[in-house]
Amino acid sequence: MGVRIIEQVATVWMADEMPSRMVYAGQRWRVTDRPTRLRESIWEAAQHGHRGGLYGWRFQAENAAGESYVFDVFRQADGWHVHRSYD
Repeated sequence: MGVRIIEQVATVWMADEMPSRMVYAGQRWRVTDRPTRLRESIWEAAQHGHRGGLYGWRFQAENAAGESYVFDVFRQADGWHVHRSYD
């Protein structure tokens, strides 16, 4: 399994308070599993300078080409960010 650590802005749409769709890296992604809530410690918040209120989700999503990845996304004051992706 390949893991990529990245910090890029994403737009995330919620349904029933969980991610359902995302636009990331110029592509539309549809969430294809039940998202898992992540807490601050996942990203070692102190090392990255994030303080308080950080939370996120891990979910599998598929693009229009049928490519499927697992994403860790987190919310900051300026919006959603993709922190990691797994293939």
